[in-house]
Amino acid sequence: MRQITNLRRTAITMALFLTLGISYSFARPSLPSFKPFGSNDEISVAFSKSFRHAQIISKESHKTYTKLTFRMNDMIMFAYYSENGELLAVTRNILSTQLPMNLLVDLRTDYNNYWISDLFELSGEGQDCYYVTIENADVKVTLHSVGDKWEEFSKTQKQ
Repeated sequence: MRQITNLRRTAITMALFLTLGISYSFARPSLPSFKPFGSNDEISVAFSKSFRHAQIISKESHKTYTKLTFRMNDMIMFAYYSENGELLAVTRNILSTQLPMNLLVDLRTDYNNYWISDLFELSGEGQDCYYVTIENADVKVTLHSVGDKWEEFSKTQKQ
């Protein structure tokens, strides 16, 4: 009888530890394995002020800027910061149907023999503009919006 009581006590104790262990493993937030801002506190402070509820996904440091990829309101966005923490621009990929109507109509009218390979909205310096890369079998063209019209930004021939 005493053996059965000890066995039950051991089983209950093991079940308790197992339950606690599993609970804590799921309760721990999944944090990235990198320090999101490295040693640049200016970018950290600026990002935290501008995007309070955003979740950092990745960081890329370049010579003159830092690019942060983040999720906010179920959207993936990209923030570009100078070395001193100044927000240069914010971009997000969009669908063609999210373009302003006049830009969408111009794109479909003037470039109906092309397909869209890249499209994003850029917000910076108090203005929003759009960049679209369109292609056909022979050429790849990048356009950017200026007001309510498209202007050619770059053009390359395919080989």
